[in-house]
Formats: sequence, structure tokens, C-alpha cells
Amino acid sequence: MANLADEYGTDVEIYITPLSNTIHADTPTGAPSELHDLLDQLGLERQEVRTAGPVYIWHVVPDHLDAYEQKRLATRAIPALILAGYEVNCTPEVFDAAAYQQVVHEIRASKPQPLVQHSAPAASSRPAPPRRTP
Repeated sequence: MANLADEYGTDVEIYITPLSNTIHADTPTGAPSELHDLLDQLGLERQEVRTAGPVYIWHVVPDHLDAYEQKRLATRAIPALILAGYEVNCTPEVFDAAAYQQVVHEIRASKPQPLVQHSAPAASSRPAPPRRTP
């Protein structure tokens, strides 16, 4: 059982499964539990298949949401995944530009702005070099 994250070498591949309307978020085989936990927190539902070899884990967008809300949920997960340091790819059929811009704006608005301090330069404790006169 292969997945797109394994195939493309990314941390998360978000796409609609062929011949269905299910939005998948594939993670590579052996992905860290922190990545799966983050996808859970972002509202995606964890799925897994245990084999004699590896355990295959992926996430899906809840099917009780309508198609518009499914795409919004998947798209809104992308900035959080990127901020956590993960490489994410999302197919155009899933990506909702307005939802992405909205969550980016929310993230920027929630970050405290760095304080700009304008102060006089600190006085040096070293003596000034002697002036040369010609």
C-alpha cells in the first residue's frame, strides 16, 4: 500500500481520491507522531491499516461536511503545517485560495509585533581615539 507522500517525498500530500469525493492527507510511511497529532488537531480524521510490515496512516476530511467546507478545512490546515516545518503539497482541486488567505491573515494578526525601540546609542566606556592633526 503506497501513498503520494512516499511517492513525492513530501510530509503531507492533500488530494481528492480518484473515483470518489474523499479528500486525503497522506503522510509518509513512518511519519512522526507529532505530524499525525497536528493533523488530528486541525480537524482531519486519522485512518490506519496495520499490516505484517508497516502501519499505514493517513487522514481524511470528515465526510459529514459539505464539499465546500471539506475543501476549506483541508486548505486551512496548510499554513499550520508549514509553520510547524512540514512540506505540504495540495492539488488545485482541493485548494481554496480565499480560505488560505484568511487563515494566513489570522495567523499574522495573532502574532505579537516586535517592539521597535528607538534609543540613543549606548555610550562607549572606551576613550575616543586621539585625533590626528596634519
